[in-house]
Amino acid sequence: METRTLTAETDRVLDLVINSLYTRQDLFLRELVSNASDALDRLRFEAISRPELRADPAPLEIWIEADPVARTLTVRDNGIGMSRSEVVERIGSIARSGSREFAARHRDSKDVVDLIGTFGVGFYSCFMVADHVSLVTRKADDEVGTVWESTGSVEYTIGEMPEALRGTSVTLRLKPVDRDGGQEDFTAQWVIAKLIKRYADFIAYPIKFVDLAAGAADQQGTGTERPSPVVLNSQKPIWTRPASEVSDGEYTDFYKHVSNDWGEPLLRIFGKAEGRWEYSALVFVPLHAPYDLYYHAAEFGLQLYSHRMLIQEHCQELLPRYLRFLKGVVDSADLPLNVSRQQLQQAHHLVAIRRWLTKKVLNALSALRESDREKYDTLWKEFGRAIKEGVSEDPDNREALTRLLQCESSHSPSGLTTLAEYVARMPAGQQDIWYLAGTDRATIERSPHLESLRARGYEVLYLCEPVDELLTQTLSEFDGRPLRSAAKGTFDVATDSAHDEAAEEERFAGLLKALGRHLASRVRMVRLSRRMTESIACLASEEAAMSPHVEKLLRGPGTMSMHRRTLELNGRHATVVALNELFVADAEHPLIPQAADALLGIAVLAEGSTLDEPAAFTGVIGSLLGRAVSNVPVFEADVATAGGMMHQPSPTVPLATR
Repeated sequence: METRTLTAETDRVLDLVINSLYTRQDLFLRELVSNASDALDRLRFEAISRPELRADPAPLEIWIEADPVARTLTVRDNGIGMSRSEVVERIGSIARSGSREFAARHRDSKDVVDLIGTFGVGFYSCFMVADHVSLVTRKADDEVGTVWESTGSVEYTIGEMPEALRGTSVTLRLKPVDRDGGQEDFTAQWVIAKLIKRYADFIAYPIKFVDLAAGAADQQGTGTERPSPVVLNSQKPIWTRPASEVSDGEYTDFYKHVSNDWGEPLLRIFGKAEGRWEYSALVFVPLHAPYDLYYHAAEFGLQLYSHRMLIQEHCQELLPRYLRFLKGVVDSADLPLNVSRQQLQQAHHLVAIRRWLTKKVLNALSALRESDREKYDTLWKEFGRAIKEGVSEDPDNREALTRLLQCESSHSPSGLTTLAEYVARMPAGQQDIWYLAGTDRATIERSPHLESLRARGYEVLYLCEPVDELLTQTLSEFDGRPLRSAAKGTFDVATDSAHDEAAEEERFAGLLKALGRHLASRVRMVRLSRRMTESIACLASEEAAMSPHVEKLLRGPGTMSMHRRTLELNGRHATVVALNELFVADAEHPLIPQAADALLGIAVLAEGSTLDEPAAFTGVIGSLLGRAVSNVPVFEADVATAGGMMHQPSPTVPLATR
């Protein structure tokens, strides 16, 4: 045996790998299996032109042998192997990759196989979990093998191994188990099976596990049956097979594997892109939303593979956040990975995949809506809120997302409608798409804001989710028709002549100013409105303001609106007409401020909001009710009951006897 010293660069790399490069210690197994798979691929390719390299008819396999007693773990293959010079060159110097050199030599060959290990310093990752590593290898066309040993220091030993078999065997003397520090018992079959399932389940060669301790017990005559090798991987990357060759049952089993879901998927989407870069994807829409779909800290993302080897379990860059409910895999042979194979070095590959896959998914959802509305309604019920987020987050796909939107409306008591269907039902003369936001359908339907629209036969969309507010701030029109809130801005759908409206405004001008002065700290202004046909009053926001529903969510329960809104009165309501006549007769009548407080409270309650001072409001209502039933003047006791919301009273004639 000959003792050698690692180059200075390799010494530094080894220290970096052991202490800093990898985020998980169990990644060493992925690296060793990747190297073994590459060795088998290379042998298979070389044997096409040199059949003598595979004189041994044994099938190409990867073996993992564990000895819990000796605390050793061996990963071996019967692939191409390495010569002594290749061992010195690739392991004794900085991160030399035999796979990369092989790919470079055969770059122009159409038959060259895809290799995993064209990157990385994976062999050195062994020292994260082992204090001694022994490598035995023999190249397929050599007579003598090579043995290499190291304890992770700057020195290593190398020598000949005449009885070595073709291929490579890496034996690790494992460090003590330290689960708190991430050091699992890597001799346990369930631990190895879990890691193979995670990282290498779709490697094309069988990965067989053997417990050497159980075999030793059998040789000592204990009566224990010699355990048969257990194949740990499925070897079925179904995304590489034509869809016509894969059964629905296989797709369902694969979905359960990647999603950890026991049910069947609602929809599957398969795609393959070829060109400057090649990548394929198999994506599923679950039947039910996960419990943490709307948790900001919840993990999401597709599984990212390179040559059937898992690179990232949750790659968030593959899809926009609003499609976080999707499950599946993306596999690409062209990923520029860093040395640890855990991150991509260049973002433009992911940008291209993300753009292609997003359009693929949105097209599939659109096709589902057209072909199977019932299934699409099920999808929307589970994931519609997430898809709505995309209208604001993804301007490149906003038009496609807008056509996927569905919501409740006054057209149907239970069904959902799209914007395109709404536009198709619009009567002649209607120019705008009307909507109203609220806490729930029942509250919206009782809103006074809808009365005039309902009387004109206009359909109104009901927006009952908090995300709808963000959606409407981004989506201002659809197919050239503006989206308008029934509770915002000026209601300008006129039915009467301008002369009648102007005359009515002039007739009520004094009363509106008096009410506005009394409510100046609580409302922006008081005006007449055509929004209502039956109700007496409502509140209207500015076009760019948040709805009271969203303001309540932001501020919490039991609070009034943060911004002052406009109090609108129905000038044709008998009570408003009578109140105006009273004002004309006596502008200082103490009933005027009482009526102002009552009208504001009624408007707040009518939209489903919460009163700022409910006790004061009930005092006003009690005082007005007492006057109505007793037909007596207001006394000072009534003023105290009202909580100071009205002016000082004076004897007056009841409204009923004006």
